[in-house]
Amino acid sequence: MTIATSTAAGVAALPPQVTLAEAGRTLFELKQALSQQAGPVVTLDAASLRVFDSSAVAVLLELRRQLRAEGKTLQVNNWPRRLEDLMGLYGVGELLAP
Repeated sequence: MTIATSTAAGVAALPPQVTLAEAGRTLFELKQALSQQAGPVVTLDAASLRVFDSSAVAVLLELRRQLRAEGKTLQVNNWPRRLEDLMGLYGVGELLAP
């Protein structure tokens, strides 16, 4: 798995799959990619995410927690509808509101 980063826009992207098997590595790679972004708001593109489970929500919440500890805000763009639904099911939609 590789976390894509757009050099033109400086935006990190979620991989196509984030399940329990990939969660730890995805979190590590996203943290690395997001650390390259300067400023108080870091951007993550979720458009390519196709296969996921609740681990994807856990990864996003942990990224949010780590970034808030650094005084930064996580902005996620292009949410898959199913991911929004899953966040609502777990009651964390307002924490990662699209």
